[in-house]
Parts: sequence; structure tokens; C-alpha cells
Amino acid sequence: MSAETTVPAAPKILVIDDNPIIQRTVYFGLRDHGYQIQMAGDIASAMSILRREKMDLLLVDLSFPLDASDIGSVPQDGFFFLDWIARTPAVSKPPIIIISSTEPAQYSPRAAAAGVSACLQKPLNKELLFATVQSVLGGKPPAALPNQS
Repeated sequence: MSAETTVPAAPKILVIDDNPIIQRTVYFGLRDHGYQIQMAGDIASAMSILRREKMDLLLVDLSFPLDASDIGSVPQDGFFFLDWIARTPAVSKPPIIIISSTEPAQYSPRAAAAGVSACLQKPLNKELLFATVQSVLGGKPPAALPNQS
């Protein structure tokens, strides 16, 4: 009999934000805490990733620039994406944290109705981001990390 223990894989987080500064900040901050991070700079990329992979958490911006090739179609903002997740049975339904420069009081009823776990306002506080992610994912840091101090 083997005394081998299996270390669970670090949680996978998909960050959906068009701002490269936010992408880097979130990527390095959460990666350094042991999370697996994937980035999507627009809604279409996020949809593609969710069709292929199961995520443990989504960090979703609400505002995205209009796509000039989609003139006349429904704007694809963060709530469009949340509605798509709810209507698409083939994708997983991970917890969601909104990261937006908009004051959360302006959209919190709609976010609550969409099942959003938390709302954070930009500019992001790295400690609050990590604490919120950790709380939403069950209160424990990734098991793969050797030392959190």
C-alpha cells in the first residue's frame, strides 16, 4: 500500500477584463497565491474558454468597448455574459465576482439576481481581492502552496 497523497489542483480562475493593467495586476496577484489564472480580454474569448474548460471562479468586468464589427447587435457587457452563462446549459456555473469601476450600489440588485457572489470596485485592492477570492472559493488558500506566510 502506498503512502502517496494527492494534492488537489489549484483552483482555476478566469479573469474577463479588457484593461491590460487590471489583467496583469489580477494575474500576478492571484497566481502568486497559487491559483491557476486564465485571461480573456473580451466576452467572445471568455465564452470560448468556458465552452472548452471548467472554471472554479470568474472575475468579470462589466464594461467593454463596443465591437465595430457588431454594429446594431446587443452590446456584450458583463451582464450580457452573465445572462449567456445562465442560458447555456453546456457550460459550468462557477461563482462570479464582479470587478468594475462602477459603484456597486448602481448594479448590486441586478448582480444579486444574476447570482453574483461579490462585487469589487476598481482600482482593486490586492488584499481585498485575495480575501474575497479565498472566501468565495471556500475560505482556504490553494492546497498546492507550500507556505502562505
